[in-house]
Amino acid sequence: MANAKVIQAKQEAVDVVTAKLQGSVTTVIADYRGLNVAQATELRKQLREAGIEFQVLKNSLLRRATAATGLTDLDAVLTGPTAVAFGGEDAVAPAKILNDFAKKNDALKLKGAVVEGKVIGVDEIKALAELPSRDGLLSMLLSVLQAPVRNFALAVKAVAEKEDQSA
Repeated sequence: MANAKVIQAKQEAVDVVTAKLQGSVTTVIADYRGLNVAQATELRKQLREAGIEFQVLKNSLLRRATAATGLTDLDAVLTGPTAVAFGGEDAVAPAKILNDFAKKNDALKLKGAVVEGKVIGVDEIKALAELPSRDGLLSMLLSVLQAPVRNFALAVKAVAEKEDQSA
């Protein structure tokens, strides 16, 4: 029979992973089998710089956490070695970093993800990774909002210059 302390420690680990799943905007699941130490270190560095937590977790622990959060659709991809990237505020960053790294390193395989509480597949992860970052999207929006004002200012300037030339 299992020791009560061991059971309590395992439950605490499940609670931590459950909290990370609930608190993460985007969580990406990957198979890291075949990455050498230098590649794994580089991947961890890129993720850490973006504020993304990257962990290798047991599938049984993840299954308990997905059951607690209602994300049991994710259980289908929880086979073999599993690494999990828990993203912060930027929903695109974990998918983008892992997808770009997987393009350069065939050993890293994307398995699935959870984006804002919805389980998505590999194709959707790749589509998400192609989106611009949050800052890029805000920049695009700002450009669109400024365009009418800029065009109006240029038109007024052109009219003013035409009147100066004719006078």
